[in-house]
Amino acid sequence: MEDFRKRLNHILNHTNSVEGRLFDYVLIGAIILSIIAVMLESVWYIHRDYGIYLRTIEWVFTIFFTIEYTLRILAEKNPRKYLFSFFGIIDFLAIIPTYLALFFPPAHFLLDIRMFRLIRVFRIFKLVRYVKESRMLIGALKASRPKILIFLLVIITITVISGTLLYMVEDYETGFTSIPRSVYWAIVTITTVGYGDIYPQTIIGQTLASVIMILGYAIIAVPTGIFGAELIQQNSPSKKQVQCRGCGKSTHLLDSKFCDHCGSELPVTELKI
Repeated sequence: MEDFRKRLNHILNHTNSVEGRLFDYVLIGAIILSIIAVMLESVWYIHRDYGIYLRTIEWVFTIFFTIEYTLRILAEKNPRKYLFSFFGIIDFLAIIPTYLALFFPPAHFLLDIRMFRLIRVFRIFKLVRYVKESRMLIGALKASRPKILIFLLVIITITVISGTLLYMVEDYETGFTSIPRSVYWAIVTITTVGYGDIYPQTIIGQTLASVIMILGYAIIAVPTGIFGAELIQQNSPSKKQVQCRGCGKSTHLLDSKFCDHCGSELPVTELKI
C-alpha cells in the first residue's frame, strides 16, 4: 500500500516521469475544455440547442475531477496537508459548484473557478527557473508601494473634487444626479475610458472636463514611471538589495549603512534575489 501511495504521489505531483507529464497534460486539457463548455452554455441559443450535451460533458469532467481529487488525498501521507493547501482548496472549489447546482442552479456558473487550476502549468513547463526574475518584480513592487499608495490617494482626492464640481455646475437632467454618480463620471473620464453614458453640457462643465481629460493622460504615466524606476534600481549592479524597515525601499548603495531615502539604519542581512 505504501508503494502504491508513493507511486501515485509521484504521478500526480511530479513531472519528471512520462506518466506524470502525461497526466498533467490530460488534466490541463480537461480543465480548459470544461471551462469552454461552461462559457458556451451561458450563450442562450447554444444552451437552447445543445444544453443537454453540455451538461453531460460538465458531469463527465466533474466526475473526472472528483476522482482526481480523491486520488490526491489518498496519495498524501498527511491528507490534511493537501486538503488545506492552496491547490487543495482550489481543487475542491473546482468540483463543488456542479453538486451545489443540483440544489441552487446559479451556482453552476461558478465552475469558471477551474481556471485557477491552470496554475499547475507553471510546474509542467518548469517556469520555476524564472523565480529570480519574479522576485525582482516583487521587490520593485514593494519598493514602489509607498509612492503608489500616495499616488492613489491623490487620484481619489482629485476624482472626488472633480465629481463634486461637476455636480455643482451641471443640471440634474444631464445625468449628474448625485455626487457619487458624478465621481463615477470623473473616474471614467480621468482613466480615459469614456463610456459616454453621462457627459457635461454646460460651458463650465465642458471646460472642467477638458482639464480632467488632459490630466488623465499625465496621471496614467505616473505609476508606470514609479515602478519602472524601481525596476531599474533592482537591476543596478552598484546597488545592494536591503529593505529599509522605515520606508520599505529595497535598493541602496553597496556601502550604505543608512537608508538614503528616510535615514533609518539598514539591516545587515541582504535580500535574496
